[in-house]
Amino acid sequence: MERKSCCSGRRFTAATNVTTTTTPKEEAAVFPKKEEYVAPVAAKESPSSASVVKAEGQTETVPVKKEEPVSVKVGCGSGRCDSLRLCGKSFRDSTMNRGSLSPNLKLSLPSDEVSFAKFLTQSGTFMDGDLLVNRDGVRIVSHSEVEVPPPIQASDNQLNLADIDTIKVIGKGSGGIVQLVQHKWTGQFFALKVIQMNIEECARRQIAQELKINQSSQCPYVVVCYQSFYDNGAISIILEYMDGGSLADFLKKVRTIPEPYLAAISKQVLRGLLYLHHEKHIIHRDLKPSNLLINHRGEVKITDFGVSAIMESTSGQANTFLGTYNYMSPERIIGGQYGYKSDIWSLGLVLLECATGQFPYLPPEQGEGWTNFFELMDTIVEQPPPCAPSDQFSSEFCSFISACVQKEPKDRCSAHELMMHPFISMYEDLDIDLQSYFKDAGSPLATF
Repeated sequence: MERKSCCSGRRFTAATNVTTTTTPKEEAAVFPKKEEYVAPVAAKESPSSASVVKAEGQTETVPVKKEEPVSVKVGCGSGRCDSLRLCGKSFRDSTMNRGSLSPNLKLSLPSDEVSFAKFLTQSGTFMDGDLLVNRDGVRIVSHSEVEVPPPIQASDNQLNLADIDTIKVIGKGSGGIVQLVQHKWTGQFFALKVIQMNIEECARRQIAQELKINQSSQCPYVVVCYQSFYDNGAISIILEYMDGGSLADFLKKVRTIPEPYLAAISKQVLRGLLYLHHEKHIIHRDLKPSNLLINHRGEVKITDFGVSAIMESTSGQANTFLGTYNYMSPERIIGGQYGYKSDIWSLGLVLLECATGQFPYLPPEQGEGWTNFFELMDTIVEQPPPCAPSDQFSSEFCSFISACVQKEPKDRCSAHELMMHPFISMYEDLDIDLQSYFKDAGSPLATF
């Protein structure tokens, strides 16, 4: 086999560790024209021998080494040409198949439409199939069995503001707003409470109190707090999303709530108060319909601890004046000392409002509400406590309301005592379904 080198007039012969430089006359002596090399055809493997045909028709078998490395020096030996090290098969392939491509070889260029940005979420998370990578690490979301990852729990500590999308505003207040947000990875909904910190010192202390209580409260009858953040001059609190809105929203739809459902609602609220009063030593101080939230599962939960007080013990007393005036107990509204039973007074007024469809203390001018604080205080302190009309409600319900709204705190029942009241258990045989009741009324916060 012959091949021209990079130097004109010189040729090389491939042989094991042999380098030759020949002239035309020497070449004729090495390879006589009467002999020719017959290459094996259609052999699957490299042949172990080759045949040389002589002029007279005789053949001679010449051994050929199999796949041994061959050093080939290309050029004239001047040192300016490259040196190749090939195996026998690779060398033959490179010399016999030059210029040909495999018929199965396919070449393609990336589409102009494919962009790296396609794999990035708004928060900068790289997402490719079930692989999610961001500055917090790598997460693999399995799609083999469940399409959506399991819901995030309060104890998981997985939430980040960058990984939630805002859907809409669902509440506004003097201190900030509440937004409905959705987690990008799990699709889970949350309520995001955003409070600007450019507010008065008193309001800042209330926010700090709420954060403390939220972080320590873990009860199925209290709205779950998942995470709190401080960013760009605002406190952001990620809370459990209660898709039924508040009891105040629900009352606008149904106007009144029948006794059997009130008994089921009362039981859940009392369990929440039991937890706050006896386990956490917390007085809520602002129990009202807008601070009792409901959802499509029939759950009722206490929320908004911005004006709550943390006591040192179950028998603690407080004397600060915070909260909504309308639902304040007599001892609170006059600025006296109060304890956990002030929440019981508020519960009694809330349940009576749900039953009758109106606030128990009617203002002098109908339709305008209480605009004068002193008139409201005088009514609560001086007038007899409200009661449920005996001709419209059961004696058990009337007794329950009376046990809540006694003017003297010592005469009021505690949350534990009210849990054993006959009204709480009188409708248990009916298997009251709050889930269907709340769903049938429709969710004011529903997004789909």
